[in-house]
Amino acid sequence: MEDTPYGATVTPVVPESYNANLLVTYKVIHGYSDAEYATDKVASIEWSLHNGRQSQKQANMYASKIDTVKDIITEAYADSDDQETLRAIAEALDIELTREVEWSATIEVSGTISVDLLEGDVDVEQEIYDNLYVDSQNGQIEIVDTEVTNVREN
Repeated sequence: MEDTPYGATVTPVVPESYNANLLVTYKVIHGYSDAEYATDKVASIEWSLHNGRQSQKQANMYASKIDTVKDIITEAYADSDDQETLRAIAEALDIELTREVEWSATIEVSGTISVDLLEGDVDVEQEIYDNLYVDSQNGQIEIVDTEVTNVREN
């Protein structure tokens, strides 16, 4: 018995009659273009499915190995005497030579705020805490956390 990802238990059953030479018509999907219909023997379809699964396993294995090579190149690149070779390997494997850098910054901001005198006592500090934020104009910079502190009236 096998458990499926859907929570059901499936007991494989060998059919009483099995004809590997049976012709089957099925839909062949080509990405987003129009599908076509093909007719083939069950045995040929089974081999195509098997080969597709094997190809997917190989592709996943190579993707994992390329990730490992990327990690090795990224770690060694700055101190390497042969950056040209590392760059060529990275280019051949379509690896972007980038690394993540954690950073922090202190920004001092000053400005003005218009306060409606008819609203009574406005908490300027709370207005600043609620409405001041930091953003980046560069898609490679990710703002993870911001904190507004030390708000004061001058």
